[in-house]
Amino acid sequence: MTHLHAGLSPETTEKARLELNENPDTLHQDIQQVRDMIVTRPDIGFLRTDDDFILRFLRARKFNQTETFRLLAQYFQFRQQNLDMFQSFKVDDPGIKRALMDGFPGVLETPDQHGRKILILFASNWDQSRNSFTDILRAILLSLEVLIENPELQINGFILIIDWSNFSFKQASKLTPNILKLAIEGLQDSFPARFGGIHFVNQPWYIHAMYTIIKPFLKDKTRKRIFLHGNNLNSLHVLLQPECLPSEFGGTLPPYDMGIWARTLLGP
Repeated sequence: MTHLHAGLSPETTEKARLELNENPDTLHQDIQQVRDMIVTRPDIGFLRTDDDFILRFLRARKFNQTETFRLLAQYFQFRQQNLDMFQSFKVDDPGIKRALMDGFPGVLETPDQHGRKILILFASNWDQSRNSFTDILRAILLSLEVLIENPELQINGFILIIDWSNFSFKQASKLTPNILKLAIEGLQDSFPARFGGIHFVNQPWYIHAMYTIIKPFLKDKTRKRIFLHGNNLNSLHVLLQPECLPSEFGGTLPPYDMGIWARTLLGP
């Protein structure tokens, strides 16, 4: 057992072996092989290359080293191409702080039945005079950076639930193809997280139309993990047990407190 497995439960270690092809005996070798590829991309500044960091990318790509290196390169390339987004990438940046305090994202304390962390977004809470879409995306990416430090979550992954109740047509009109593409690049192509499911609930017809526009930018694997439930929470409960959901999603937990995650990151 290497120091890289410190803090992992025996169940999660076994899950990593079975689902992600992780082998403790060749771990350092796997990491080094990815690190050796860095010289092939002198155009990218790889600002972090330690073992712990590279390991999260290997886990996100099931230890396929070529795919892992592609993701690692895209992670830094995305940051280089969107410098303005990452210039002040910390919790006390005013834009990020505002988005966090408005509940973007919400992070449930209780994981789902597979140990995956559940992130929630209540779309109608987006006050466009207060938060730019970019700041919300930055707050989500920063939250994921904090969460992905946990090796259990590198293996178990994440679930995202977006509740579109009361999301107006006017709000939706601000979701331009360009900013949606930015979100897809940031989350799907450039971040080492395993998303086990993206669930839309209570979505109006114009969100279906938006989904049709972004579908071509989505990888097959991502498309298969997007579920449009409408107002049928029973179909959500087939995939996520009510015991791990707040009452807003028909779960048995109390209503979600919007400030919990913001307080976790920002302090009281």
